[in-house]
Amino acid sequence: AERIRQKYSDRIPVICEKVEKSDIATIDKKKYLVPADLTVGQFVYVIRKRIKLSPEKAIFIFVDEVLPPTAALMSSIYEEHKDEDGYVTASVPIISTTVTRANMCTTTV
Repeated sequence: AERIRQKYSDRIPVICEKVEKSDIATIDKKKYLVPADLTVGQFVYVIRKRIKLSPEKAIFIFVDEVLPPTAALMSSIYEEHKDEDGYVTASVPIISTTVTRANMCTTTV
């Protein structure tokens, strides 16, 4: 991650993976370099479009079991929560229209 940050200082490396129990479509692209000034809400939008998530379902990103504000910048999430290896692990639950079950998708930033 550090090598990527040195080469692309204005970008945040993101790895997004689907959890086995999730009923969402498989993400065709797992690695992203998102602009540092991208908000959490904008990142969620990118993922929604990538997996073609229906409007009836909602996704939220949790970092260290906390829901960051949708207006939070990905750069601030990265700086506050990155691990020693330079990545941040976030989880993305997929809430179905019934809102009675949740499936988890893991995202590494």
